[in-house]
Amino acid sequence: MKVGVFDSGVGGLTVTKSLIEHKLFDEIVYFGDTARVPYGTKDSKTIIKYSLEALEFLKNFDIDMLIVACNTASAYALEELRKNASFDVFGVIEPGVLATVNTLADKNSSILILGTKATIISGQYQKLLLQKGYKNIISLAPSLFVPIVEEGLFEGDVLKSAMEYYFKDIKQNPDAIILGCTHFPLITKAIKEYFQGSVLIHSGDAIVEYLQTKHHLRPKTDNTILKLFASDNLEGVRKTAKTWLRELV
Repeated sequence: MKVGVFDSGVGGLTVTKSLIEHKLFDEIVYFGDTARVPYGTKDSKTIIKYSLEALEFLKNFDIDMLIVACNTASAYALEELRKNASFDVFGVIEPGVLATVNTLADKNSSILILGTKATIISGQYQKLLLQKGYKNIISLAPSLFVPIVEEGLFEGDVLKSAMEYYFKDIKQNPDAIILGCTHFPLITKAIKEYFQGSVLIHSGDAIVEYLQTKHHLRPKTDNTILKLFASDNLEGVRKTAKTWLRELV
């Protein structure tokens, strides 16, 4: 089975890593819209337009399904993508909420959602969590985390200062933290150190759990083939993939 993975840039490689590790697909075709990243600062019409253009590109590879790794595109473009695709299209928000539900039995649990400005403004995570009965929800858009991660600063003083800036008003460690941007799993260690005892919900792991439970996908016996494409600076994407995915590429 061949799957397309679409992200606004390189962040979706964290989702790709989970897919490779669990060997759910024979082949992954990854497309990062690096010429127009980030989506998180753009309006909804632009996000939908760019996402549909990415879909048209991926249709050339005869994929069996599409995973929209970008949380922002999942929040705004999923419905239009499904209308224009002849195969299944999955976002990462619903799987993230499902993973949260499976993690937190107590509906009074505190949940912190971290995402881009556009993802947070969309209210998609908040709405779905409220529908599931959770009410103790905080949402934040720590925008500086994305360029910090892309600089390869997964720990250290710069990241620590940014976390202190964004998290200073959170007085009690949340029970769970949803990493609602695909860049954020790369700073999992630092976030865990800041919020000791909090459970982190990772989009990549969540989509794997979702595909396994809802669509009964099982591991393949052979290693997954990964093909990388980008709208700009493909060599940069390949370099990032080698760093982020390491021996899995």
